[in-house]
Amino acid sequence: MSTLVGVVGVYRRLSQFSGRRRPPVRAVDRNMPLVVEDVRPEAEDVVSLRLGNGTPLPGWRPGAHVDLVLPSGLVRQYSLCGDPSEKDHYRIAVRKIGVASAEVHALRPGARVDVRGPRTAFPFVGEGPFLFVAGGIGITPILPMVGACVESGADWRLVYTGRSRASMPFLDELSAYGDRVSIRPDTEYGVPASGAELLDGMPDGASVYCCGPVPMITGVRVDLALTTAKAVHFERFAPPPIVAGEPFRLTLRRSGTVLDVPADRSALNVLLDARPGTPYSCRQGFCGTCAVPTADGGSMRVCVDRGTTVLDL
Repeated sequence: MSTLVGVVGVYRRLSQFSGRRRPPVRAVDRNMPLVVEDVRPEAEDVVSLRLGNGTPLPGWRPGAHVDLVLPSGLVRQYSLCGDPSEKDHYRIAVRKIGVASAEVHALRPGARVDVRGPRTAFPFVGEGPFLFVAGGIGITPILPMVGACVESGADWRLVYTGRSRASMPFLDELSAYGDRVSIRPDTEYGVPASGAELLDGMPDGASVYCCGPVPMITGVRVDLALTTAKAVHFERFAPPPIVAGEPFRLTLRRSGTVLDVPADRSALNVLLDARPGTPYSCRQGFCGTCAVPTADGGSMRVCVDRGTTVLDL
């Protein structure tokens, strides 16, 4: 027994010595003050911004996005649509559709913004073949994926749809890829494209990457069930619809307020009625802006999570 006690004592002393020699863990700061270096019109109501600060920026992969913190304090997510090999700047593109995007469009070269990230919620993986389907501003995360395919020599096709050619950004860049890119404006076909049309000519066993408005994604998902797709990846620019939802109740512990959440609404929507200042951004559950502590020590993403709970509010 005395031998065992001695061994334990030596181990503790060595552990303390080793711990003192270990360098401290440094937190990674991904809150970057950047400057708007350039603003370019890319289509009707679409501008691209080049953001930098004169130093190399954190690397990223196709499908990544950043949180853009605007001077007003609003935070929005935008896909990186430049070349990942260019380390001195980020490029984003923004369609003017609301208050935050209008603020982005009002920015001029020299304006200062904060950026968080990059983060990836739409990762690009696999070896091909690939079929990319983009709707309108949904082309932004797809552009770097196309570039990666060109660099690696992978087999790929892109179907790009929108209201009109004038509304579809980056057509000039995509023209360099010839017949690998199919442009499908609604104004030239009379009606929006169906899922089957967008999937026409898909290579057997292709991995499908689709980004755009909810109706387009829904059509593609329905028709993909009849194909030989190997893998399917989606990113939407709107909150997912609530399907087969159940009503539940939220209790705000600090105020004692009780909120009934109907089956067809999110907790966030109900909270915004009661507390308009509730923070939110992506409404899809990945940015974490709307995560609220619960009374049991956990958290709830009020844009997507459901179920009876007591919030620490």
